[in-house]
Amino acid sequence: MRLSDRADRWFSVTNLAARVYIGYKAITVGEKRLGWDDADSRRTRHHSWSAGRLYDLAVTHKGLLIKFGQMVGSRPDMVPDPYVDVLSRLQDQVPPRSFRTIKRAVERELQRPLTDVFADFAETPIASASLAQVHRATLKDGRDVAVKVQYPGIQDIVENDLANIRFLLRILNTFERNLDFTPLIEEISHNTPLELDFINEGHNAELIAANFAGREEIIVPKIVWEYTTQRVLTMEYIGGIKITDVHGIQAAGIDPQEVAQLVSNTFCEMIYLHGMFHADPHPGNLFVQPPDRPGDSPKLVLLDFGLCRKLDDKFRIGYSRLVEAMLTWNLPGMVQAFQDLGVKVKRPDDPTTYLEIGRSFMESSRPGRGFVDPDLVAEANQRVARAVRANPIVDIPREMLLIMRVVGLLSGLGKHLDSRIDVANTILPYARAAQEGAR
Repeated sequence: MRLSDRADRWFSVTNLAARVYIGYKAITVGEKRLGWDDADSRRTRHHSWSAGRLYDLAVTHKGLLIKFGQMVGSRPDMVPDPYVDVLSRLQDQVPPRSFRTIKRAVERELQRPLTDVFADFAETPIASASLAQVHRATLKDGRDVAVKVQYPGIQDIVENDLANIRFLLRILNTFERNLDFTPLIEEISHNTPLELDFINEGHNAELIAANFAGREEIIVPKIVWEYTTQRVLTMEYIGGIKITDVHGIQAAGIDPQEVAQLVSNTFCEMIYLHGMFHADPHPGNLFVQPPDRPGDSPKLVLLDFGLCRKLDDKFRIGYSRLVEAMLTWNLPGMVQAFQDLGVKVKRPDDPTTYLEIGRSFMESSRPGRGFVDPDLVAEANQRVARAVRANPIVDIPREMLLIMRVVGLLSGLGKHLDSRIDVANTILPYARAAQEGAR
């Protein structure tokens, strides 16, 4: 990656981050000190402007900027609508690389001409995202496959983006001293190299498929190992309806509430029972198929296993104890579970931070909703922020950060599906089953 390109990325990211941050701060100051009565409309316009500029920046520079945009666009329960409307397009509609570039990458990885492997290879991708794009193809033996091709040079871009993010978060920490983003950047730095290894992704897919063996309603594509390398992943092609396409789901005769329940059950089973979970459930990675027989459950198609996590039994069982304690409002059990998991605060004798985190978990959803309520989250975040300022968190397990990410993304899916599942009654049996299995 040329020095001029690195400088351009740094300037572009820093400039936009500053303009977005200063814009919101200015509106807040104007509202509180100058009595602006149009602060809400100003904020809405800034949302739209910021979302548009972030989208443009992501599609221009790609890399981790697209991943960041995907995360934001997957949280309609947490962020204003303009961000979701604009950034959700990054889930699978990123402007693709040219077919010439992709063809050259595949032939270099497989060490043979494209026509020696594939009877047909579609020039237009079926999905394009942050690190790779996917093309539908037919092998010489007639198998219908999807071929995921990593963008050439993406590793250098990702490393540069990580450096830029670290710098920006250090700057933000100087303005928002109550926030410590160090665990977040450490988690991103740990996960990204794994996502660039498609052999690792193939093994992840097979582990999760084995855990759901015999379950017709959970579908994981089979990996075609003879045509898979670190940068090219060839797998069985599986179609379906994008999980946020509620109209398409209903047109197929599927109840979105059944889909919401199936998704929740699937991820509870992975986290609490299997200890191996898909950690990137954004809408571009989850599809739905109708059942084979009337009255059966719809089917859930899981794609993209670059970001998965294997939990050891100690953490898995400890986390299940924490969640049960939070859902049943067992305060001593909650504090003990946080400590057992390795969540450390500056003053261990003061449990307030633990209690406020647990309280926010309990109170962020209204009855009859399977997703968090933005107003309640804002209130809970203020309480947690006050507690963290008084007694900062000094260490948190990497696994917990990843689970928090998954919970957040699933909440966003719940908002799309207008989920009305009973969250507590869904999770508790899995949390208790994990502990029973350990006895």
